[in-house]
Amino acid sequence: MDNYTGWCKKTFEATDGLDPLFRLVDGANSPLSDVTTTEKRREAYSMLLEKANIRVGIGIPVDAEFTLIEADDPYGFASETELSLFRRPMPTTNLKFLSAVMWDGRETTLLPGSTDCIQGTTLCFSPVSFDLSTQANHATLGHAEALQDLTEEQRAEIVAFESGLFTAQIHDNNAGNLAASGALGGPKELNHQNYYFGINDTLVGDYQTNKPFNPVVMSLYDSWYKFKTNKSADSAKNARAAIARGQALFNTKQIIISGVKGINDDLNVPVLPGTCTTCHNTPNSGNHSTPMPLDIGIADESRRTPDMPLYTLQNKTTNEIIKTTDPGRALITGKWKDIGRFKGPILRSVASRPPYFHDGSAADLNAVVNFYNERFNIGLNESEKADLVSFLAAL
Repeated sequence: MDNYTGWCKKTFEATDGLDPLFRLVDGANSPLSDVTTTEKRREAYSMLLEKANIRVGIGIPVDAEFTLIEADDPYGFASETELSLFRRPMPTTNLKFLSAVMWDGRETTLLPGSTDCIQGTTLCFSPVSFDLSTQANHATLGHAEALQDLTEEQRAEIVAFESGLFTAQIHDNNAGNLAASGALGGPKELNHQNYYFGINDTLVGDYQTNKPFNPVVMSLYDSWYKFKTNKSADSAKNARAAIARGQALFNTKQIIISGVKGINDDLNVPVLPGTCTTCHNTPNSGNHSTPMPLDIGIADESRRTPDMPLYTLQNKTTNEIIKTTDPGRALITGKWKDIGRFKGPILRSVASRPPYFHDGSAADLNAVVNFYNERFNIGLNESEKADLVSFLAAL
């Protein structure tokens, strides 16, 4: 299968929903779901089957700046003690490029005195290897419902294994070999790609070289700029030309960033001219090189679908109301400003894992590009949208 949902559906049909993937603790829409028959299991695991979303149960911190005043949960379970959050599993590959672990960063450990510090702040973080070790243990206790912690040796083995996994698109149906004609597609090149905490940081520049931020982040297909689309060229050359144009758009197409928590509010700027690489600033991986959870509106009430809960939150001081399908990082920090903030994913091999965003709300890459185009009024025409999709599909 070429996507998570297809694999989930195939596994369900092959096992009548009895595979260990389908479990009440996290695979079901509610841990109280009736799973006594195949059809009831199909209904109980519908979020997993349709969007490859698992259920994460997290309560509101006791010292949070907000309170839950209503939980509209179509599955009748969520409460202030345990909100039901439906999220895509994060890829366990290309972890060399991680700067934060989990969508809400809950496995990212603040560690004063660490060398991984955001410049100009007091925020310092433990090495990602430590966070991955902690995540492995928490997942074993939570998702796998183990009765005891992993040993240090077991944690180290898991981290070593997943840290050595690299995935990237190797072949494009139209462009062919993505390492042909001097291109740098595929996992072998990715394995050797340079990365360190704070590389090419958008705000302060590169932490090691002190060079200013370079918005030309993607260079995988520089050698394909020579290809021009024309009727006399073969289809592979035309496809390579489209990928190269998409890469150029990713690097240079202006986006007027506004209303984004984590950027506009933190920097106290109502608008910020940028590009896709303002957020996806890590060279040739597409991650952000320091922890930077953002709210671009994915969990807004306006995007709610009938299969998602809706939570009404109230600020304890101002009485302001926010309605959201997932409070995101705010459930970890308790901060009102963090409602709806999530980390971005590493973009390599993105074509292999639809649907997209933390909640699986974008069915394909076309939907992703359309979301950004509409959200930020980028003004992409249909040809530019197609080129961007071609480039993303070649990562």
